[in-house]
Amino acid sequence: MSMKGQVAIVTGSAAGVGAATARLLAAKGSNVVINYSRSVDDAKETQAACDAEGVETLLVKADISDDAECRRLVAETIDKWGRVDSLVNNAGTTKYVAHDDLEGLTPDDFEHIFKTNVFGVYQMIRAVTPHMKAAGQGAVVNISSIAGVYGAGSSVAYAASKGAVNTMTLSLARALSPEIRVNAICPGFITGRWQAAGMGSTENYEARVASVEKNTPLQRANTPEDIAETILWFIEGARWVTGETLLVDAGSHL
Repeated sequence: MSMKGQVAIVTGSAAGVGAATARLLAAKGSNVVINYSRSVDDAKETQAACDAEGVETLLVKADISDDAECRRLVAETIDKWGRVDSLVNNAGTTKYVAHDDLEGLTPDDFEHIFKTNVFGVYQMIRAVTPHMKAAGQGAVVNISSIAGVYGAGSSVAYAASKGAVNTMTLSLARALSPEIRVNAICPGFITGRWQAAGMGSTENYEARVASVEKNTPLQRANTPEDIAETILWFIEGARWVTGETLLVDAGSHL
C-alpha cells in the first residue's frame, strides 16, 4: 500500500524508536510530524533525514503529558495538511528503581510516569479521533513494553503504566472501530542511548546487551529499527488487525 501523501504523527521522535519510525515512514512516502519535548538538536537531525526522503515534515515541540499540548500538536498537523492518517504513541518516561525497593518510588514518581506513558497516550488518541473518524480511517500504534505483560522492567511504576496502555489499547480498539484501528507493540530490550543512560555506565549496558544476545531464543537485542519495522506493518499492512498486543522481543518471553 502506498503511503504517499499520508500524514503520520510520531510522538517522542527526536531519537531512538521514534526517530527510526519517522525515518521509515518518510522513506515510504508519508509526511511526518516529528515531536520532541527537550532534544531539539536530535529532532532537527531526524527532520533532516526525513526531508531527504522528499516528503514534507513538521517539527513540533510539545509535552504530551499536557492535554493542551496534545491538542495543539494535532491542530498544527491539521492546519498544515488537513489530515492525520496514523499516530504512533512512542513518547515515554521512567525511573530506574529496583522492584523490591518499595520506598524508591514516590507518589510524584507515579504521577510523572503515568502522565506521560498513560495520560499522554489517551490524550493523543482523543485529539486525533475526530479527524480520523471524519476521514473514515486511521491507525494508532501504542508503544508499550513487555514490562506491562510480565511486571518487569525499570520500575514498578513503569511496568504498571505499560499494563495500563495494554488495557487501554483493547478498550479503544473496541470503542473507536470501525474507522480507527488501535494496536500495541510490546518491545523487549532495545539498544540505544535511553537504555544506556538508565543503566548508569557503559559497562552495565554492554553487559546487558551481551546477556540478551546470549539468552534470548533469537539471540538478538532489538534495535530501534526493528521496532520501527513492526510499527510500519501495523500501519501499512495489518488492515484487518485491531486490539492486538504484539510482543517484539526476539523471543525473550519464552
